[in-house]
Amino acid sequence: MSDTDVNDDLKTRIAWLYYVEGMTQDEVAQSVGLTRARVLRILANARGDGSVQIRVTTKLSGCVELERRLEDVWGLDRAIVVPTPEDAGKINRIVGSEVAQYLNTSLRPDMSIGLGWGSTLTAGVPLIEQKPANGTKVISLLGGLTRVSQVNPSEFAWRVADRLSAECFLMAGPVFAPDAKTRDALMAHGGIVELAERARSLDMAFLSLGDLTPHSIFVKYGLLSQEEIVSLERAGAVGDVLCRFVNAEGEIVDHPVNDRVFAVHPHDLRRARKLVLASGGWNKVTIIRAAIRMLRPSVLITDEDVARRLCEVPGA
Repeated sequence: MSDTDVNDDLKTRIAWLYYVEGMTQDEVAQSVGLTRARVLRILANARGDGSVQIRVTTKLSGCVELERRLEDVWGLDRAIVVPTPEDAGKINRIVGSEVAQYLNTSLRPDMSIGLGWGSTLTAGVPLIEQKPANGTKVISLLGGLTRVSQVNPSEFAWRVADRLSAECFLMAGPVFAPDAKTRDALMAHGGIVELAERARSLDMAFLSLGDLTPHSIFVKYGLLSQEEIVSLERAGAVGDVLCRFVNAEGEIVDHPVNDRVFAVHPHDLRRARKLVLASGGWNKVTIIRAAIRMLRPSVLITDEDVARRLCEVPGA
């Protein structure tokens, strides 16, 4: 049996003995009849899949100061700033964990929750607390990928809905239609019309943002050709909001790719009672700034370096 196949009872017992009762790893191993090395691997897996969640309950004073400055400069109801990790590859997981924590503490019965997509939001799924059914509805705000991956929008929304025991509404179609006519036909489908109507009156919406660097999802999964990306940059695009490409001022650029996007229009999310933007990393500064200008979100979750750069430019 591999460590990832250990049953939940054994994994929970090991985590309880170590983290709650304070046993040493050797004592835990002896108690459950396993080797210390295997106990170590099971504990690591429990951290990775969200079975064990460890939070630092105090904040760096610099992060708290940046939160207040962001709220003042950009008119946010709340800013959440996390330390920028030494390893830039961990930024999505760290920001994603804050998204999960925010959702855990903000969820109320009968809420409607709209979800974007991306590796940042996906990283938080294991940390979302399992909830009993309470009337929650999850609405995916954009179509899916034809090439399946761990950040597929429809699969992500379904995973969140499963943890919340929620009804899930999916945009059943590719995020980029082959042409504008096909996109318009998809948007006219009765089920999609209902979904779009729900998206205009959300209680909460969670979005992460994409850039156009070589590390972007659009490049990684071949969603757009190199020629299309170059063309978008020439049109002034700095990144995307729900796969619609915008310029530095938060205006949707005039480009054929934007005519093919099968997704809720970002402007409709301005009506959400609470709109949460969550992205981090130096490469996202420009698109985060543009999205704030475009959407005027209630909440921003980002890292220390991005927050500092955002405070350098007036929010007006």
